[in-house]
Formats: sequence, structure tokens, C-alpha cells
Amino acid sequence: MQTNWFNTLNEALESESLLETFPLGENIGYNETYRYQAEVNGKTHQIVIYRDEKGKYERPIHYKI
Repeated sequence: MQTNWFNTLNEALESESLLETFPLGENIGYNETYRYQAEVNGKTHQIVIYRDEKGKYERPIHYKI
């Protein structure tokens, strides 16, 4: 069964093999949506990740742009 919520940012990013794409030094606040662009498999992707008010991270959404 695939989970959509994770306790840490690293776990959430790793669930979609995006750990290496996250900008170093950036943080996601509570109840915040964070968007960034990164290269994934040689193509530029838009990546969106949400952190809820309890601190859990939703599985990232990413798509080629």
C-alpha cells in the first residue's frame, strides 16, 4: 500500500526519487506549499510539496514542463 503522508521531508522526497533535487538550505513551514523547478532524468520538472499544520509532508507532485 502506498502512503501519501510522511513524517520527514526526506521521506516524502524519496518516495518520488526527488531527494537530490531539493534546494539545500530551504525549509518548508507548517501549512505551507513549496514549489521549485529541478532537472529530473534530463528534463525540467515543476515540483510541489505540501507540509500540513501538524508537520507531515504530502507526497510530492511533479511534472515535466
